[in-house]
Amino acid sequence: MAPSQQSFVHRVRGNLEALPATERQLASFLLEFPGELASYAGNELAELAGVSPSTVSRFIRRIGYENYEEARRHAREERESGSPLFQAAADGGPASPPVATHFQQTQSNLAATFARLSDRTMAEIAKAIAGADRVLIFGSRSSHGFAVYLRWQLIQVVPRVTAIPGGGETLGEHMAGIGRNDCLVVFGTRRQTRQMGAVLEAAARARAKILFISDRSSPDYPGATWSLQCDCRGPGRLDDHAAVMALCNLIATQVIEAAGADGRKRLAAIELAHEELDEL
Repeated sequence: MAPSQQSFVHRVRGNLEALPATERQLASFLLEFPGELASYAGNELAELAGVSPSTVSRFIRRIGYENYEEARRHAREERESGSPLFQAAADGGPASPPVATHFQQTQSNLAATFARLSDRTMAEIAKAIAGADRVLIFGSRSSHGFAVYLRWQLIQVVPRVTAIPGGGETLGEHMAGIGRNDCLVVFGTRRQTRQMGAVLEAAARARAKILFISDRSSPDYPGATWSLQCDCRGPGRLDDHAAVMALCNLIATQVIEAAGADGRKRLAAIELAHEELDEL
């Protein structure tokens, strides 16, 4: 990989063994708190790390940047991408009560997310999912859990719903037959794999209906039929996904209502099967 394509942390680690003592001290500090480069001027970073400003300048050039601002811009881009490594601060100020802080942030995220939803849009989405020939749900990394959860809820009334890809499967096996009567749900919360773009483009070419669910820090997909954004900012290193899960619950509840008599028949058949198989 060319140096210009390497992450900030990768550049620091790659030069660690060859660094002089003071630059290694700075490198060790930045490996623990890489987000500080994006937050502070060079002299402020030097003071935090206990080194001189000239050490910071030499170090920045040694790991392949022309100047401090270029390195700072790169670190800021990585922080905004959502890497939890870039969310911690070396000088975070007085600690807030963790339970109350998390609760307040979750409340704020839920309120902001649901304030952007409309009953009309949610009814359209529910009707499309309930009436689709097939429903495919994609999400990678942390979003995979959302895809599996939504599929588990929807399958109560929608028989042909799949979280893709399953174990040992390829995306091509699912996307090859997608058509305009199908519905694709994509969870695009930040730090997705490159597969997401390919899945979206394949569905758009097939003119399938696309529901794209993302967070406020992620780019939208202009080809989506519906785009819903969730507030996911967390009070610490990790994103808070409570709003995503609440949205899944809302979608599933409305799909059950939109499924009507056929959905109720499927629910009854599933309950009867549970009894006959003695599963629950």
